[in-house]
Amino acid sequence: AVSAWRRLRRSPVFLTGASIIVVFVLLALLAPVLAPHDPAQRLLDAQVSRADNTIPQPQPGFPLGGDQYGRDLFSRLLLGSQQTLLVAVLATVIGLGGGLVLGVLAGAFAGWVDAVVMRIVDVLLSIPSLLLAVSIGALFANQTQFTVILAVAIVQIPIFGRLLRGTMLAQRASDHVLAARALGVKERSVVFRHMLPNALGPVIVQATLGLAVAIIDAAALSFLGLGAADDSVPEWGQMLGGAQNVIDSHPQLAFWPAGCIVLVALGFTLVGESLRDALDPKQRR
Repeated sequence: AVSAWRRLRRSPVFLTGASIIVVFVLLALLAPVLAPHDPAQRLLDAQVSRADNTIPQPQPGFPLGGDQYGRDLFSRLLLGSQQTLLVAVLATVIGLGGGLVLGVLAGAFAGWVDAVVMRIVDVLLSIPSLLLAVSIGALFANQTQFTVILAVAIVQIPIFGRLLRGTMLAQRASDHVLAARALGVKERSVVFRHMLPNALGPVIVQATLGLAVAIIDAAALSFLGLGAADDSVPEWGQMLGGAQNVIDSHPQLAFWPAGCIVLVALGFTLVGESLRDALDPKQRR
């Protein structure tokens, strides 16, 4: 762990990704304080002209101008970061929890339990992740932020499950596990004290990468109209979807939320890749 941290501290890729994540988290946490205006109020509605297809331009107090409804774009971007962070973290945590259950069952017991669990995982992995998330989200009569979280989480469960299963199976044949069994240690203790802790490293790395995927998938669902219908609470994917009708005349309405999504996803990806290289010296470039 110490040597891995030393490699991370010297990695410009990790430092860049970590900086992006820290700024993103701070902005999300401080968004209610930093946002100059209520994101739902149409403060610049008088400057919106449907006939001339004009929207408010940047001006004092409104650094990014307004959207097609006269709402402050800068405030909506800041408050949207909260929803993006909430969806990404909760979806990844739920997906990780479900994957841990499947991975432990398959990796610890093997045999028919492993066969059944892995067939379920194979079926889920055979469907493209975004298509599966859209299908799950469309099953709900009323789309909310919770349905987006649930759809993205279910997509991540088989990924974590298969990864943990592989590392657990590798631990089954390790010397310390064989020694524990030879000494008569109970199977539960062997699994949870000897196998699982040593199998979590790759899963933690995947969780970091999963946050980036969760952000993109959640934004895609909101863009397709499968997120919360109430746009008074902004979300980056929802903002991007709302801007598609005016993207030819006002591309900035799509540029800012799309840029935020790409930048934050890049930050988590850089950190995840750096962790993978640091924890597995064989993969260091």
